[in-house]
Amino acid sequence: MALSWRSWMANEGSKHLFLFFWLSLNAWLFWKTFLLYYQGRQYYYLHQMLGLGLCISRASASVLNLNCCLVLLPMCRVLLAFLRGSQKVASKKTRRLLDKSKTFHVTCGVTICIFSVLHVAAHLVNALNFSENYNEDFQALNAANYRGEDPRKLLFATVPGLTGVIMVLVLFLMCTASTYAIRVSNYDIFWYTHNLFFVFYMLLMLHVSGGVLKYQTNLEEHPPGCINPNKTLHQNMMVPKAFEDLLPDYTTEPFPEDLSVPEPFARNNFMRICSEEPKFQSHFPETWIWISGPLCLYCVERLYRYIRSNKPVTITSVISHPSNVLEVRMVKDDFKARPGQYVILHCPRVSALESHPFTLTMCPTDTKATFGVHLKVVGDWTERFRDLLLLHSNQDAEILPIFHQRRYPNDDWKCYKLRRLYFIWVCRDIESFHWFADLLCMLHNKLWQENRPDYINIQLYLSQTDGIQKIIGEKYQALNSRLLIGRPHWKLLFDEIAKCNRRKTIGVFCCGPNKISKILHKLSNGSNSYGTRFEYNKESFS
Repeated sequence: MALSWRSWMANEGSKHLFLFFWLSLNAWLFWKTFLLYYQGRQYYYLHQMLGLGLCISRASASVLNLNCCLVLLPMCRVLLAFLRGSQKVASKKTRRLLDKSKTFHVTCGVTICIFSVLHVAAHLVNALNFSENYNEDFQALNAANYRGEDPRKLLFATVPGLTGVIMVLVLFLMCTASTYAIRVSNYDIFWYTHNLFFVFYMLLMLHVSGGVLKYQTNLEEHPPGCINPNKTLHQNMMVPKAFEDLLPDYTTEPFPEDLSVPEPFARNNFMRICSEEPKFQSHFPETWIWISGPLCLYCVERLYRYIRSNKPVTITSVISHPSNVLEVRMVKDDFKARPGQYVILHCPRVSALESHPFTLTMCPTDTKATFGVHLKVVGDWTERFRDLLLLHSNQDAEILPIFHQRRYPNDDWKCYKLRRLYFIWVCRDIESFHWFADLLCMLHNKLWQENRPDYINIQLYLSQTDGIQKIIGEKYQALNSRLLIGRPHWKLLFDEIAKCNRRKTIGVFCCGPNKISKILHKLSNGSNSYGTRFEYNKESFS
C-alpha cells in the first residue's frame, strides 16, 4: 500500500524526524569533542601519551553527559501532563511526541549503554598507555607512578577507576533487567534494579572528581612541543601533522651543538625554545552541571507525587470478572477525571516502591463520585493486589493512587462532534468476552431506545469457536448479530470505513498488543481512493 505523505507526517513522521535529529545531535557532539582533544594545543602532551584513547574517551563522555541529563525528563509525568495540557502546546504533533516520552527514555538508555561500552574500552587503552608511556619529564601529567605499573591499579585503586567499575556493574544490572523477558516474568526485578539509578548518579558525581586527565595551562609561555634548554625532551616525541601549523616559529637559527634536539625539530631546522616548563591542571568537573538540574527536578516531582497521593482512597467495591479480570471501584474527595485519563496505583502493602498505571473505566460525574479501573491479573503485583483485596478484604487495605490526569487545552476542540464510533474488540476466549458483554448490551439497548442504533458500530471477534453456543441466549441476544468468529480483516475494515466517510478525518485508537498496533499504524499511514485520512493514536502511559 502506498503511503500518504501527509498521513505519514501526522502519524509517524514527526517521531522519525525527531529521532533523526537526536541521533544527529549525538553524532555531532561526539565528533566535535573528538576534534577538540585531537587538535587542541592544550591537550598536545596528553595526546602524545594516550593517543586516540584520549579522544574517544572524552568524546563518548560528552555524549554520556547529554543522555544522562535527558534520560530522566521523560519520567517526569507531572511535568509532561502539564505541558500536554498547556495552551502553549496546541500542536497535535507535539502532543504525540510527548506521548512518546517512554520511547525517548528507552532511546536515551540504549545510547547510554552503547557509549558506555565505548567509553570503558577507551579508558582501558588509556590505563595501558599511562603505564607504558610513562614520562619523567611530565610528572604532573602521568596517572601512573612509574613505567610498567600494573594498569589494574589505575582501575581499582583510584576513585575514577573504582567508581567506573561499580557504575558498569549497576548499568549492566539495569540493562539486563529492562529486557522484555524479565519485565514480563518478574516485574519486581526490573523495578527495583531500575531504582539503582540513584546509586549510578551519585557514583557519576564522584567519578569525575578524580582529575586524571589534565590539560596544559601555560600555552603562551610554553608552546606545545617547544624545547626547554633546561630540560631535554625525549627523542621519541613526535609532532602530529595536526599540530604543525599551530606551533609558532620562534627563530630559524641552527640549534646549538651541545643541545640534544628531537629528530623532527632538527629536520625542520628551526628552533622552538621556551623559558618555562609546561604546567598542567585538571578540568573542572562538568558532569554535575549536566545532571544536577534534571535529577533535582525528578526528585521534586517524586516528592510532589508522594505528597499529593498521601490521602488514602476508599474502596467501595471489588468485583471479580471472568478471565482473571478484577474491577475496583473507589472514591476520593475532590477528584475529577475525564475519559481517557489513567491513574497510577501504588499499594504499600503489596510493594513499597512498585506502582502501575491503569486506564479509568468509570469516571466520576456530577451526581456520582465513584470511579473505577479494570485490571487483568497477569503478574506478581496484580496477583498480590488481588489476594489483598479478595482474601483479606476484612483488613484495612490502604490504596494510595497517584493520579495522573491528562488535560486537553480548551482551544479548537469544541468544533468537533463525534458522528459515529466503530468499536472492534478481539478476544481469544469466551471468558474474556463475558466481563464486558453486560456493559455493551446495556449501551446497545440504550441507543435503540434513543433511536440511534447506528451511532456505535460494535464488532466482536472471537478467535476460538469452543463454547460459542454458551453466549447465544436472551442475555446477550443484542450482540449475537455482531459476533464474528476468527480474526478481523483489517484492510477490508479500513476500506469499508473510508468508503462510508469520504474526505473526512477519522481517529484510530488502539489499545492492544504491539503486533496489532503495528498493523493498524501501517494501515493508518496508507493512502486510499476515497480521500479519507486516518490519524493513528495508541494508549500511552507516559
